[in-house]
Amino acid sequence: MSTRQKLLWVAALYFAEGFPFGLVVDTVPVYFRLQGVSLTDIGLLGLVGLPWTLKFLWAPAVDLWGRRRTWIWICQILMSVPLLTLAFLHTQEQAWVLWAALVLLAVLSATQDIAIDACTIELLNKREMGVANGVRVTAYRIALIGAGGLLIAAAGYVGWPSVFIGAAGLMGLFAVVSSSMPDARAESAAGRLGPARSAADAIREPLRLFLARPGFWAVAIFVLTFKLGDMAIGPMIKPFWVDRQFTPVQIGLVPGTLGVVATIGGALLGGTLTTRWGIFKALWVLGVLQAVSNLVYAGAAVLPPSEALMYTASLVESFCGGLGTAPFLAFLMSICSKSHAATQYALLSALFGLTRALSSAFSGVATEQFGYAAYFTATFFLAWPAFLLLPWVKGWAEDERESQRS
Repeated sequence: MSTRQKLLWVAALYFAEGFPFGLVVDTVPVYFRLQGVSLTDIGLLGLVGLPWTLKFLWAPAVDLWGRRRTWIWICQILMSVPLLTLAFLHTQEQAWVLWAALVLLAVLSATQDIAIDACTIELLNKREMGVANGVRVTAYRIALIGAGGLLIAAAGYVGWPSVFIGAAGLMGLFAVVSSSMPDARAESAAGRLGPARSAADAIREPLRLFLARPGFWAVAIFVLTFKLGDMAIGPMIKPFWVDRQFTPVQIGLVPGTLGVVATIGGALLGGTLTTRWGIFKALWVLGVLQAVSNLVYAGAAVLPPSEALMYTASLVESFCGGLGTAPFLAFLMSICSKSHAATQYALLSALFGLTRALSSAFSGVATEQFGYAAYFTATFFLAWPAFLLLPWVKGWAEDERESQRS
């Protein structure tokens, strides 16, 4: 398969991966807030996202049994069920069914993510990873435009039930496309695993390979904290716009659409700079810009509401978030062994997924207690502990060629 064909599949897969995540993280908070749900309850959506954190628990099953594409398309078709449930429930009626539907959506989405991430690592060689990460982030963020931007704007015209029904139909379309994808393991010499492994080996070996490398625990804490400031501010941005009296159409078209376009631009530039500078330099330089951008939202919370200020805050924060994401994802992919891709990448993504879940659950309480301005300022300082761990990260970033051969 040519590099161009691989990149087309990466784009399609990561669009499908980003869409349900955007629904839970971006669309549902706006829907909830417009229905009068409290900031505390909206913050608890971070706990709904725990399956994205805990997916390493069942990642060995994806490594061990079945084909990647089978896992992917089955999860995608099943995701239509909770979306249709959301279409016909009100937030104040049968609340437990509503939350159960959201949890099921997150579990299925997390499972397809395991298979997609493993498939991508198997499909690509090291030379292709730089450009592939740019395509990956771009496709993922375009999906967020659809889920967190266009769908929100559409809800202002056709209503929320129609939006959730449309989302269910789109997941069915994803399943049709994914069922025809090539077998990634057949494309990768490193993906030919030889003799079948036991379930115990599928769990132990990925961990052993990580633990055998010096500085693993420092790197693990770095993965846990690098996106902390970015993830802590995220859950409160859309409610902030709602409380500033912006309409669903404005929220959908600016932070949900133009903001995501800015993220894509940042990710593409970040990918280019990562290739030029190397992963380590890109991590700390672009990571600093990612942290500083949160202060723009803090300023917007202090000053009187204005469209120009809000649009600027959205674009700056989104662009710098994209800058920091590109080298971070390149680092994670580069340190995973192809033969244990599903489990190792799931373990790494579980770490920063835990950051997202816990910071999100805390965000609503902190914002109600201290206000938007103070909380947004605090997220700037939350970003800094990761930089203390860069000396250990440097060794892993420079050793990425060896880890790819594992």
